Amino acid sequence: MATFHFKFSLISAGVCAALSMLPMSVVEASEHEHEHAKESAIEREHDEHQHEGHDDDHHDDEHGHHDEDHGHDHHGHHDHHNESIEKIQVRANRLGRVVNDAATRIEIINGEEIQEKALMRPGNISMLVAETGGVRVQTTSPALGSANIRLQSLYGRYTQLLSDGLPLYGGQASSIGLLQIPPTDLANVEIIKGSASSMYGGSALGGVINLISRQPGDEFEGEILANATSKDGQDVTGYFASPLTEQFSGSVTAGLHRQTAQDLDNDGWIDLAGYERATVRPRMYWSNDDGANLYVTLGAMTESRKGGTLDGFTVPDGTEFKQNADTKRSDLGFAFDQSLTNDMTLSFRGSAMLQDDEHQYGSLLEVDSHKSYLIESSVSGYQDHIDWVAGIAYQSEVFDSETFSEFDYTYQVPGLFAQVDYELDYDLSASVSARADWHNEYGSQISPRVSMLYHPDNWSIRGSYGLGFFAPTPFVEEIDAAGLSRLEPLQKLKAEKATTASIDGTYTLNSIETGLTLFASNIDGATELETIAGVPSDADKQVRLVNSPGETRIRGAEVLIRYRWHDVKVTGSYLYTDSSKPELASNERVQLALTPKHSAGAVIMWEQHGKGLLGFEAYYTGSQRLEDNPYLNEGKPYWHLGLLGQITFGRVSLFVNAENLLDIRQTKEHPLVLPARAPSGTWTTDIWSRNDGFIVNAGVRVQFGV
Repeated sequence: MATFHFKFSLISAGVCAALSMLPMSVVEASEHEHEHAKESAIEREHDEHQHEGHDDDHHDDEHGHHDEDHGHDHHGHHDHHNESIEKIQVRANRLGRVVNDAATRIEIINGEEIQEKALMRPGNISMLVAETGGVRVQTTSPALGSANIRLQSLYGRYTQLLSDGLPLYGGQASSIGLLQIPPTDLANVEIIKGSASSMYGGSALGGVINLISRQPGDEFEGEILANATSKDGQDVTGYFASPLTEQFSGSVTAGLHRQTAQDLDNDGWIDLAGYERATVRPRMYWSNDDGANLYVTLGAMTESRKGGTLDGFTVPDGTEFKQNADTKRSDLGFAFDQSLTNDMTLSFRGSAMLQDDEHQYGSLLEVDSHKSYLIESSVSGYQDHIDWVAGIAYQSEVFDSETFSEFDYTYQVPGLFAQVDYELDYDLSASVSARADWHNEYGSQISPRVSMLYHPDNWSIRGSYGLGFFAPTPFVEEIDAAGLSRLEPLQKLKAEKATTASIDGTYTLNSIETGLTLFASNIDGATELETIAGVPSDADKQVRLVNSPGETRIRGAEVLIRYRWHDVKVTGSYLYTDSSKPELASNERVQLALTPKHSAGAVIMWEQHGKGLLGFEAYYTGSQRLEDNPYLNEGKPYWHLGLLGQITFGRVSLFVNAENLLDIRQTKEHPLVLPARAPSGTWTTDIWSRNDGFIVNAGVRVQFGV
């Protein structure tokens, strides 16, 4: 054990020295996310072009139909290091490598964890990703509860959300979309923290969250889950999958969700938005004996969400202020690959998304639509020590407003991309990727990235460095809460750019896994909302978007510890973040708002498959700077505690979950409603704490088939 401490101290010193030499930096790099003895092994042989079996308990399976991820075992690199860690192939790195062998850090939320989180929040994936180290779900609209995902403190608009490698929720997904995706059919989730623009373009400046769906097995299977909460919320979800013929199989996921609007502090303002939502997603899979695979999916969602003042109540200016949103979204996606030779594959993939919105802000109704398109083709090759992929892509993002047409935009972005993974030595490998995009509004953009992996014995040491860009839109976090009515038309904005870097080390010994990541980022020209000086309070346009006059800097460290003892697993995590940006008015550096320096979590879970589980979790969020909050300058630290229990009788499971045991609620500290309407048009402060209070949910899950 002394050797372990000695090695780890050397790694920490080296990491600090390396980061100090980076001219600009941030997030990315190694891997340490999968369980030890309980996960299913996933390896797909390229000469068979098939998937391995499906684990009914964990669902840590992987599609073999999708573009470059046609399933190569990559020569079994490093199998000798630790046989207790299973092989999980990932698609987020485009070459489908086993996660242990990928030079790029890719974290995995496995099927076992997904099933646990689905009991806590069956209606959406917010809790699933929020309780992952270095990931923060940030509420962007307190009135409607919408939120986005911040990876290692980067702005949520920089995070690309994918489904089976496809941008089905848009290239620049709206923040409300996070709350409209149920976890019912997920097999695992892949997370790349830091710039992934070299693989996925400008929408992935802050990283990628790739939702991997469950694949049909050899026999019919399905499940139905019904859930109810103490805050008058209900969820019913269903998943069914089956082979159809020798070559075809399919699945369908559907859900109905509702929540009654709740005014928890009895001030006439809705603290917990009400909604009614329906979703459906069929998937079809086809393969033949010639090495061809096809995956096609359709999705549809409709939701009506209610917030703002209750009937008969007013905001401080004496008027009612209803804040509602009606959303309809449909999408189509496909991925096809065909073996050209034993070592080469041709792939095509594409997607289209249409979302129609009606937003009500008091007496004003904003009607608009978002459209997103992707078409991509690539060729990948695999040899003994080198894997590569090269391709061409075309992406388009369209926004069309019936109410404020001055904000309409059409982004058209053709691009070329390439990636090479090379095994330099038995324990040393590298990944080099680059992408060239030609943006019709923001010109040519080059996004390179270099990653290295050193893998001696039980160690994995990774380093990454990359560049990326983001094309500005009107939809920064503040506009999500306020709408477009008071925003001045966009003028002379430049693309937001970031340099990202990270180094991390992971050490695994039997049932213990430890990891340390040091990360940094510099963002040049981050888009911010600025109040226009000198305009009267009743002026039509009171705010505008500008590029920050200097760099936004984020530095941090992330620690992870995992331990498994028989049927008990324990996970602990800690995140330290030092962030700053230049203040627009004074140009002095200040801490990023809503970015705590310290956050931590601990989870202990007992589980016997087929019998039940019992778990306890505790999450700590430290103090954070607040902006435009007349009640507090700094948010208070708080703890979030939860208990989960499930008992299983054959194919029927009963579960109960209690969240926020300490009944933490921001409105106990100060009102959510501002004394006067903000220049942006919003009537609420930012959400810096919990806003739902103590809540219990309980339900039943019934499984069918295998």
